[in-house]
Amino acid sequence: MKLKWAILCLVITIITMLTGCEPLMVLDPKGPQAETTANVIWMSIAMMAIIVIVVFALLIFVVLKYRASKQSEDYEPPHIEGNHLVEAICVGIPVIIIIFLSIITVKSTYEVEATPKGYEDQKPLVIYAASSDWKWHFSYPEEGIETVNYLYIPTDRALEFKLYSYGPITSFWIPQLGGQKYAMSDMVNTLHLAADVPGEYMGRNSNFSGKGFAQNTFQVKAMPEDEFDKWVKEAKETAEPLTEEKFDKLLEPGHLGQLTFSNTHLEFRPAPEHNHGSHASHEGHVHETGDSHDESHESHDEHNHN
Repeated sequence: MKLKWAILCLVITIITMLTGCEPLMVLDPKGPQAETTANVIWMSIAMMAIIVIVVFALLIFVVLKYRASKQSEDYEPPHIEGNHLVEAICVGIPVIIIIFLSIITVKSTYEVEATPKGYEDQKPLVIYAASSDWKWHFSYPEEGIETVNYLYIPTDRALEFKLYSYGPITSFWIPQLGGQKYAMSDMVNTLHLAADVPGEYMGRNSNFSGKGFAQNTFQVKAMPEDEFDKWVKEAKETAEPLTEEKFDKLLEPGHLGQLTFSNTHLEFRPAPEHNHGSHASHEGHVHETGDSHDESHESHDEHNHN
């Protein structure tokens, strides 16, 4: 009786605590990549729950059916060499579960690394996301603007983030849009995302990078394409230009608010040349975006020459 009351109190306590928790952002997806990740998480939870339920059910069955009180005092169990069926089940079921989860994991990994489904024939919006201690710099090379610690993106359009760092290794993560990916100082990592729903989302560095790590966050606002174009035009007309001296000051360790500039630091401080792109199956898409990047860099070179 005491054990039953203890278990009941534990269950009530857990339920009470969970009612005060906010919904997990990774399980509230707002884009196709995040939805794929959330589906895998739910599938894994369901699989583990089934295993736990079956194991505990078998435990209760064995304890009740074969408890010592049901046998006579002089009972001696028979000598058993083994049961091939039981051994096959004990070994086979875990192997099947591992194979199933491995297939799901590999398949979902390829999906989130590629261009989001439904956006394959669409030209992505390229954004260079560079981290420093402890801030994020977002460069829009085609739009010719740059922001610090906040990110505006259009909905229903493929997003191609180029990630790198001006300091220690960081991790770019917008939980409601997709999984994290590392930003390093000597190479560029490519992350494909998309937002299906307008709204404001939280982004952060999920890799410890020093004492200012906890505040190394940024705000993301997803909006319709026409509103995004309007914001780009307004930023070009009203924001101050970014100079190399100003950018060097921004790279100094510390925290800043949100800033907007009418040009990008890529003009005088280009990203690392080594670019680690997506899966090779999207070679055509990578080639297409690569051409646009080359054109963008050529225009930057012409601008600097002039």
